[in-house]
Amino acid sequence: MKFECPHCHQHLLADPTSAGQVIRCPACNNRLQIPTPPKLPPRGPAPGAPPRPGPPGPRGPAQQQAPALQEQPEATQEYYEQGPGSERQVWKETDPTNPNMMMSLGIGVGLLVLWYLLLLPFNPPPDKAIAEYSGMQFVASLFYKHFLVSVLNTLFFTWAMAIVYLKHEKLKHQKAALLLDVLPMQLGKEISEENVGLFIDHVYALPKKLRDSMMVNRIRKALELFEIRQKSSDVREMMAIQSEIDGARINGSFTLLRAFLWAIPLLGFIGTVLGLSHAIGGMNFANVEDIAKIVGSINKVTSGLGTAFDATLLGLVLAMTLNFPLNSLAKQEDDNLSAIDAFCNEVLLPRLKDTPTEGEETSADIAESVMKSISGSQEAFLRDLNELSKRMNEYASSLDSKMAAFQKSVTEELVAKTTQMRTEVQGSTEKAVKDSLEQTSKYIGGLQEGINTLNKALKDLGEKQVVINVTKKRGWFSRD
Repeated sequence: MKFECPHCHQHLLADPTSAGQVIRCPACNNRLQIPTPPKLPPRGPAPGAPPRPGPPGPRGPAQQQAPALQEQPEATQEYYEQGPGSERQVWKETDPTNPNMMMSLGIGVGLLVLWYLLLLPFNPPPDKAIAEYSGMQFVASLFYKHFLVSVLNTLFFTWAMAIVYLKHEKLKHQKAALLLDVLPMQLGKEISEENVGLFIDHVYALPKKLRDSMMVNRIRKALELFEIRQKSSDVREMMAIQSEIDGARINGSFTLLRAFLWAIPLLGFIGTVLGLSHAIGGMNFANVEDIAKIVGSINKVTSGLGTAFDATLLGLVLAMTLNFPLNSLAKQEDDNLSAIDAFCNEVLLPRLKDTPTEGEETSADIAESVMKSISGSQEAFLRDLNELSKRMNEYASSLDSKMAAFQKSVTEELVAKTTQMRTEVQGSTEKAVKDSLEQTSKYIGGLQEGINTLNKALKDLGEKQVVINVTKKRGWFSRD
């Protein structure tokens, strides 16, 4: 369905099912409502009414382009007065899907610094127990424990989210270009050698900010190729190759994001290994008779284990949070590319009218058979290519599942070993404490028995009278 922007009078296209929706004009960015298509009976030219001659085209004499314009009763003088210009200034194509890496990195670093500054007031003191943490203190502790690993994890996450945002802005630009009426019917129901220049000039007259899009660039290249070759088959082949190039470019733009998605949980596992190493290094049971030292060592071990698993938790949460917008954006870009392919195959190619060449009528049958054989070969090749792609996708899927299973088994084994080690440490600690308590009890019991015996002896001495006779020693001068 075709309609016109009431603000800038740009010719737009929209699906009839979207009538009534409020959108923004891709040319002037003003809000407008998609009109409801009027239900009018089919009409034809009035009997005896002379066709309206069009103005001279911008690229050739009026006698060459007048027949094409006279065949279109819908063409109006006003449209051509406001329409394409006479000069073609080729614009420089920019990357339609890859954002500027330095800009995305700058945004990611800014978000990283802002996030850590927001969490800084909630960072709990080191001597505070985890059970006493508030919600924000627990979140802050996740990012401030294992500071280096957490900062790298968060930087990868913010950088990836900045790339996703910039790619989404580029995708909005590509979707806005789909609303343009790139091939207006006023210029001709068919695109032929006589009027292809008008269509090209119309493309060059589109708003500058919307020219550099995948759809407009592909239409422009197709029309310029058709202007030179006048063969729709060449245009079809060129557009198929361009579609593959655009698809490969879109898939390649997600390489860094997929690398971030893989590296974030891996850094979490690295933080876990570091935490386990610190926890094991903090074990000290050299003096098992000192209960205070044993309890302190146990507290260090449990604290190290908690810190280790917090690093894994942070990595998994960040990876899961990144996974959803990444896959959603990939699907939207694939849908946008499919919409461009559908427009080229369903709108542009059927309107191209090949120019016959000398001897073509006599060799039409031979050319048709050759084209059929080539088409059959291409279909067979595409089937084989699709089968090969399917097998490669299955192999990649199985490889991903094997990697996921390997990571899961490693995690489970690590958890099992950690639990076993914790159980063994707890058992040996309980045994040492129990033996120490038994020895202490025996010692206290013996001491109590000795004290009781001493008390009994003192009591017996208190009840008896003791007479002590002292015998004087005789000296040399003593008297009897």
